[in-house]
Amino acid sequence: MTATVHDVAILSDFRYPGGNSAAIAAEVRAQAEAGLRTALVHVPSPHNRDGLPFSPRIAELLREGLAELAVPDAATDARLLVVRQPRIFTADLAVVPRVHAERTVMVINQAPGDAADPARYYDVGEIRDRVSRYFGPVVEWAPISPRIRAEVLRSAPDAPLAGADWHEIIDVARWWTGRDRPVAGVPVLGRHGRCDPVKWPRTAAELLLAYPERDDLRVRVLGGGEIATRLLGRRPANWELLPFGAEQPADFLRTLDFFVYFHDPDLVEGFGRTILEAMAAGVPAIVGPHFRPLFGDAALYTTPAGVEPLVRELWADRDRYRAVVARARDLVQRRYGPGTHLARLAERGVPTRPAARRAPARIGRDRAVSRPRPVLMLSDNGAGLGHLSRLMAIGRRLPASCPAVIATQSYGASLAHREGFLTEYLPSRAVLGLPRPRWTGFLRARLEHLVDLHRPAVVAVDSVPHDGIVAAAAARPDVTWVWVRRPMWRRDTGAEWIARGPAFDGILEPGEFAAAADEGPTVADRGGVHAVDPIMLLDRGDLAGPDEARAVLGVQEGRPAALLQLGAGNIDDITSPLRRGARLLREAGFQVLLAESMIATEPTPPVPGARVVKVYPISRYLRGLDLVVSASGYNSFHELLAFGVPAVFVPNRRTALDDQVARARFAAATGAALCVEDPQGAELDRVLAEAARPEVRAGLTRRCAQVGFGNGAAAAARWLAGLAAENVRSGA
Repeated sequence: MTATVHDVAILSDFRYPGGNSAAIAAEVRAQAEAGLRTALVHVPSPHNRDGLPFSPRIAELLREGLAELAVPDAATDARLLVVRQPRIFTADLAVVPRVHAERTVMVINQAPGDAADPARYYDVGEIRDRVSRYFGPVVEWAPISPRIRAEVLRSAPDAPLAGADWHEIIDVARWWTGRDRPVAGVPVLGRHGRCDPVKWPRTAAELLLAYPERDDLRVRVLGGGEIATRLLGRRPANWELLPFGAEQPADFLRTLDFFVYFHDPDLVEGFGRTILEAMAAGVPAIVGPHFRPLFGDAALYTTPAGVEPLVRELWADRDRYRAVVARARDLVQRRYGPGTHLARLAERGVPTRPAARRAPARIGRDRAVSRPRPVLMLSDNGAGLGHLSRLMAIGRRLPASCPAVIATQSYGASLAHREGFLTEYLPSRAVLGLPRPRWTGFLRARLEHLVDLHRPAVVAVDSVPHDGIVAAAAARPDVTWVWVRRPMWRRDTGAEWIARGPAFDGILEPGEFAAAADEGPTVADRGGVHAVDPIMLLDRGDLAGPDEARAVLGVQEGRPAALLQLGAGNIDDITSPLRRGARLLREAGFQVLLAESMIATEPTPPVPGARVVKVYPISRYLRGLDLVVSASGYNSFHELLAFGVPAVFVPNRRTALDDQVARARFAAATGAALCVEDPQGAELDRVLAEAARPEVRAGLTRRCAQVGFGNGAAAAARWLAGLAAENVRSGA
């Protein structure tokens, strides 16, 4: 009889009552939803007392059949072993579980110590030795957050940590309340969590600042309230205390207007699971600023003293309150959604299964909700990031009802995954080296498989309509197919692609600043076209401030800084223009940065006096620059103009469809930028000398403001979401 091989085995002590069990439950549910088989391997921790039951979250998984509990004396075979909670291995195991796996990941979900003692809870070297002895020498060590990573390295500077964190995940569909009005007549603040003194402020004064004793405020606490009252010596009249486990966290969060969490300053909080749950439920989270690396602008950061003023400000401004809720939901879905977990499993040899048994999503205990139908977004091009970035720009603005799934031929697939998208990589024909007929069959089969697997309501294609795409669209007519067709094609090119437009149900056209100079074939083909403003990944408000941008880019104060970004180098050789441009700018007094594309197939050649930066998206840091010399591809072109950055465009003449020359000429003609059409000649010297003058750069910035345009990404997302809703209503 052949032994069962599980896709994932999770080894931990399943009696932990808090975040460890919640994180495991979230991953198991995501795995079950994707048709993956999970085994749970229980190993008692020496720090949990005997007789404790399994966490209710784990027991529920087993009752629902979403995971199988490994038999203690039997062998467990799995493609991937995920080990959680390093404190299990602070002593030799009495019984070593028999787990055979192709790969092993040790998830470090607790710091080795705290602020006072970096090795209070465990010794990193000792844990590494035991885990390697039990499960083999090749183990991937993955912290759950930047804070844990820093603490591990503080304790053990030579620790071999994975490049990416094994962050926690959450399914917004299981938590989202959709509440658009306050819980009661006065603001309701609250928190939930296990009973542990370090989870609370250290002093009574800070405690009452964070959770004020006021007649016109209410405070609700689920778990640990006895610690707070012991510190105060009483229970404030406006506080309601519930024992841990008295309510399900999802149900409890529906009773709050604000989630407030502050803890002992010595505690190194691994992640902040309860904060993630609050944001997923639509409750604004007010926390300390040390959580910013995890939650960005999705949470509200202050000190205990700032809690009450912040609560009253948002209570009085419902529009701002709703904006905070929406921003948090967007980040949670994008960065911490289940798709990010499935993507990292796929990277470790555990792909999802097309014949998955779909488990119903649940909210609280018993309210079932249907699984959202996504928008499948297909991008072309293994040489650049333009197609992929446009789709990510739209995808990050889609509502929860139709999240994005990215399928791309770009080398930048890992970037989409890093940005929080469930990502599928389709190697291009050039990468596979296939003749065209075999490539057509491959592309059609892969697309049909992805449609059957993810059940999208809409497929949005930012690519020319290859034969395989057209065939897949014909084979899956119950899905709405949209061509995201960038304009500004070269004259007398692409007629064969335009002729295939009727294969799609609609055409979404990103706007083009240089539309007046567009002489390509898309100008005459307007049937079924839905046009929006130019699509950009970031809005103006997403840009880092000048100080932060200069710090990230390594720019020094007191001297202007120029960035040269002439493309990935995968289409055209950029070495000579880079060297000459860098020398000319350096001689003019600039600090010179060279942007290396995240998907460049060769590293940027060294240039004397210039420093290479490799950041995505680099547009986030444009405010730290005084000048950019750039190719005039669609994305960079519109970002530089929209954000008012003085620019010199050097068009790439060797693109197949994109008319970069006409685009750059038009920007120069309007006075919004400068242009160098022949970087090999004297024109480069003349134009860069002009751009080096401060008054010229100031004039370019002013002109950009005069001819400015908006970001069409949100409008594009709304249109696709509307098509998705129509598809769902029609029962397709």
